[in-house]
Amino acid sequence: QRQLVESGGGSVQSGGSLRLSCAARGYLTRSLCLAWFRQAPEKEREAVASIDSDGTSTYADSVKGRFTISRDNVGSMLYLQMNNLTPEDTAIYYCAAYAHSIAGCSNSWGRRYATWGQGTQVTVSS
Repeated sequence: QRQLVESGGGSVQSGGSLRLSCAARGYLTRSLCLAWFRQAPEKEREAVASIDSDGTSTYADSVKGRFTISRDNVGSMLYLQMNNLTPEDTAIYYCAAYAHSIAGCSNSWGRRYATWGQGTQVTVSS
């Protein structure tokens, strides 16, 4: 059964760090574009970062220089290292996958993601 399972959320103080993980179970991971999204209370879901099969990454302006997305195609894992967190980063974070082809996936930022994990809560206090 194909599924995405996030972990690593939690509560930190402003300026702290967290690392989110997402296990892409049942996938040929190298065929996937992968991304992290987040949704804060009473706000629309927004893209945070995305990564192509070859590791090319794209970030939202609000997290550039603070967040790093990475992937392990062999281990079928996606990561989001979040540093210098602020209360504005408080949200439920979701990983998402777009299955393209066994040759790989590019243009991850613009993909219409249809497969989502269950989400993990990140809370940053001031």
